[in-house]
Amino acid sequence: MSRGLKISAALVAVFTVVAAVILSTTGTTAEPDTTSAPGGSAAATAVVRPDSHRLSSAPQGSPVFVEFLDFECEACRAVYPAIEQLRAEYGDRISFVVRYFPLPGHFNAERAARAVEAAAQQGAFEQMYQRMYDTQADWGEQQVPKDALFRSFAADLRLDLAAFDAAYADPATAARVAADLADGQALGVQGTPSFFFDGRRFEPSTYQDLTDAFDAALD
Repeated sequence: MSRGLKISAALVAVFTVVAAVILSTTGTTAEPDTTSAPGGSAAATAVVRPDSHRLSSAPQGSPVFVEFLDFECEACRAVYPAIEQLRAEYGDRISFVVRYFPLPGHFNAERAARAVEAAAQQGAFEQMYQRMYDTQADWGEQQVPKDALFRSFAADLRLDLAAFDAAYADPATAARVAADLADGQALGVQGTPSFFFDGRRFEPSTYQDLTDAFDAALD
């Protein structure tokens, strides 16, 4: 199976799972948010904040792809290779933005987000972001705190551990994660991964859906 077909199959599985979770928790399927950020509601302007983390930054005015994610979410891990492939293909023309959305049912999700945010304060956002997905099988779906493991990731990345520890425990770091979560909730996000493209809710089913949307925006 080609890489594109594998990614498409993963996307189908991911969004089937996300829809099922939303249906089981709300009793209804979620309608996509089609409010455009420019000139839209206050909630719509929160799709991207000035302090939102960017995996890649295209020139000003370029399309923006936003993912609300949970590092403990298996669906987010499944779609991660697709995001990396898209970045490789479009990262110089489309900005890729990541926002935290730790789900309450995931014991270590908020801790993982704080660890990534603490690493970001030392310029290592992307490295810790990748480490969380690469190691998810080692710490996800467990009901014990993984603070020490996340600290070991910081050590592996040769971060200043005293600064990392201070940032990890700082209420401001938790507030930064909570701010992303609140924006996602205001936008109607109920599960992860949830995508927005140029300010509008975007629900692809295949890798081709993603590349078609990107190509159309770049024409």
